[in-house]
Amino acid sequence: MYEDFFPERLAQLRTQKGVSARDMSLSIGQANNYINNIENKKAFPSMQAFFYICEYLHITPKQFFDTETECPAKIDELTEAVQGLTTEQLDHLIAIAKDLHRK
Repeated sequence: MYEDFFPERLAQLRTQKGVSARDMSLSIGQANNYINNIENKKAFPSMQAFFYICEYLHITPKQFFDTETECPAKIDELTEAVQGLTTEQLDHLIAIAKDLHRK
């Protein structure tokens, strides 16, 4: 169970970002099959590599392990986008989000 979590979560977040395992591997300074090996349970990242993975995905380590938040990078993007809105505007967005959640 626990040994499946990391590879599955990594694949989920990488796919959400829309990047191939090869491109991600190279972008974090690893061999072209590095991420593929992790996702196929043939390897496990070092702590340093894990931090590079999180940085590349634009998430925190906490967000990586938070399975209740399906798209943590999108949550951060939304949080940045609402900075500076008025209370009334925020109330409208909250109402929209609640309505969407019910559907």
